[in-house]
Amino acid sequence: MLLFSSVPTLHYPGSAAAAAAPSLSLFPSSSPYHSSSVSLQQAPWHRVMEVSPSSTAYQLRMKSIPKGLRIRCSAVEPLKVMISGAPASGKGTQCELIVQKFGLIHISTGDLLRAEVSGGTEIGNKAKEFMNAGKLVPDEIVTAMVTGRLSRQDTKEKGWLLDGYPRSASQAESLEKLNIRPDIYIVLNVPDEVLIDRCVGRRLDPVTGKIYHIKNFPPGSEEIKARLTVRPDDTEEKSVLSFISSEQYQSQPLTLYDSPSKCRWMETDRKM
Repeated sequence: MLLFSSVPTLHYPGSAAAAAAPSLSLFPSSSPYHSSSVSLQQAPWHRVMEVSPSSTAYQLRMKSIPKGLRIRCSAVEPLKVMISGAPASGKGTQCELIVQKFGLIHISTGDLLRAEVSGGTEIGNKAKEFMNAGKLVPDEIVTAMVTGRLSRQDTKEKGWLLDGYPRSASQAESLEKLNIRPDIYIVLNVPDEVLIDRCVGRRLDPVTGKIYHIKNFPPGSEEIKARLTVRPDDTEEKSVLSFISSEQYQSQPLTLYDSPSKCRWMETDRKM
């Protein structure tokens, strides 16, 4: 992307600014180059135009730049965020807020796994074998799913929010080798006693899939209350084991991301 101070700014095709701008041609309709149209967006301090670097329009435009004009290269990249935390730490709530505010693509490994398995894909079938055997899905399978999702056009344009991944140093290193790294790594820090209270009090509405809490977020009607169920993994014993495992996993990626400029610790111990 080429930025011109106080004069037209050229953006390569596909940029967010160019996508939002109306179409305009640099040449009159009689010109053979009329079809080489560009995008124009008016702003108080500059104009934004989009042309292809290989097009004749671009070549002619560059020739018209006054001598001595300073040009600097710049690129506006979409936001990339990773979020980590133990079960019941509030990842779901925080992810909703982040997506609403920044318009990022929310990517959850759990959702990806379910989609791959239900779709009967090659990766899904491999993952299903481990899941049916009660084993953890290997890193290489999960990483393949995540990198495949991150390569789609919507994440390139809007940015992404990676939920609960990477969970280990090896997963983080796999992403690092592919030059996939976050701008911000968020860790939700909640005391163990609060996490356990949240889990053992959680109830699932099997009809809507909505999660309630018997003390902090009860349902609004007796009809809903009567059909609530306890999730199998929300017993106190399983919750404690899950927190221990989660704490061990989430601390590992911090070896790569734990820096004042990148990592953000959030206290989320308020009652839900």
